[in-house]
Amino acid sequence: MVISCIAFGRIEGNDFINYDDNKYITENDNIQSGFNSKNIKWAFTAIVVGNWHPLTLLSHMLDWKLFEANASGHHLVSLILHIGTVIFLFLFLYKTTNDIWPSAFSAAFFALHPLRVESVAWAAERKDVLSMFFGMACLYAYVFYAEKTKILQYMLCLILFALALMSKPMLVTLPFLLMLLDYWPLGRWQRALSASSNCKFKLSCNLILEKVPFILLTIFSSIITFWAQKKDGAINMLGVLPPQERASNAIISYIDYLGKIFLPMNLTVFYPYQLSIPIWKVVIFAIIVTLITLTVVYYFKKLPFLFTGWFWYLGTLVPVIGLVQVGKQAMADRYTYLPSIGIAIMLAWGIPLLFSRRDIREKILFPTAIIIIFVMAVLTWMQCGYWKNSIEIWSHTLRVTNNNVLAYSRLGNAYGKLKKYHKAIDNFNEIIRIQPDYVIAYNGRGISYNAIGQAKRAIDDFNKAISLKPDYADAWSNRAFTYLNQGDNILGCSDAKKACELGNCKIWDSRVGKRLCH
Repeated sequence: MVISCIAFGRIEGNDFINYDDNKYITENDNIQSGFNSKNIKWAFTAIVVGNWHPLTLLSHMLDWKLFEANASGHHLVSLILHIGTVIFLFLFLYKTTNDIWPSAFSAAFFALHPLRVESVAWAAERKDVLSMFFGMACLYAYVFYAEKTKILQYMLCLILFALALMSKPMLVTLPFLLMLLDYWPLGRWQRALSASSNCKFKLSCNLILEKVPFILLTIFSSIITFWAQKKDGAINMLGVLPPQERASNAIISYIDYLGKIFLPMNLTVFYPYQLSIPIWKVVIFAIIVTLITLTVVYYFKKLPFLFTGWFWYLGTLVPVIGLVQVGKQAMADRYTYLPSIGIAIMLAWGIPLLFSRRDIREKILFPTAIIIIFVMAVLTWMQCGYWKNSIEIWSHTLRVTNNNVLAYSRLGNAYGKLKKYHKAIDNFNEIIRIQPDYVIAYNGRGISYNAIGQAKRAIDDFNKAISLKPDYADAWSNRAFTYLNQGDNILGCSDAKKACELGNCKIWDSRVGKRLCH
């Protein structure tokens, strides 16, 4: 745990970034106004960034109450939750296997991997660490239930699962995971199937029926999540991304995530979705996934940890692998938070079997494991530095990705906030070069032009944005602001009224009012 604090220590000096942190924390009045009946009700009914996660919102409220705009406090709470998750993971593995060193390596591999940085260092991803904290606590509680099958222990598991889902719906696959764990390391399926013929059917049915309440919670959470994402406009319709493209991206992502687990380089906050994936690449990656799957199935009885670890990885990635495409990212580091545990299990229990002699294992594996953990800790420490602020994270993103429109946009906005308008304009120019119909770029560049006194260019950009998207309220509002600054009250009032009709009344309220337009 000390190593985790050192590896992630740089986040203590990091700021918020301009990617969802504003929607969750820095510009959210409900979060900042604290705990009261109105805000608690809001937390349980609101859809924020396409998600229903009341516990996450309540945790942000508590953080703001304690730390206000001091980002360090928010980050440190996320780190504490991550460390708690690691402890529960170790306790679960050790209690179920009684193998301390593989359990310790699995927990350390999970805890210190650079892929964890996004979940821990990004304040808006509190939902990730909070959900996993409850999820790992649920798995640990499940061990005690599996031993004695008492109703109170069962209810505790169910409650912890519900809390995990109310933090983030990523753990909807947990019922499937429990069935895997019933095979290894718990061995419940083996005991059920080896029982007498009279008890075999009953015990097997019980193993399935006890998961029904978990499955019902999963269904409920999935429905709410799909509705929330669709309401927020995050889910791309089938006509935009054809099924074959999403299926191809899913196959590629399974192997790409493995690549990042074993070679965690060029990690960043946003990977653009790439269309037209070469068919040869899809075929090769599909063959690799199939061969690994067939291998672990072949050793189903002899090496059960391979079966559990691989299907843990495959199954828990299903909600985020892209079969239902949410947003514009092809993949995300944070999506490996739960699935990577499966790979850690395969490594921790599988690699020692490559060495038949115990003395050789002790001489080779222990120092090798220390080296691996040290290297990952260093990489994690370096990765945390990229999350220092918006300028750092988006500059790094542009270094490790190509034609990343979102990164240019966020970096332009960050420079604009620092009043470095010429640098902001350079970034918006790059967006327009890559994607000439990107409406937000014209609006952002127009704001920067207006700030440096080039009103004509600003109005031209706002005109372009409005022509591309006539219901773009921000462009109408910004054009109104520009007209009013130029003394053209007629056009300014007209645009202000239109912006207000479209939902942006800021100019109307602060710049126009009855004095100018009535």
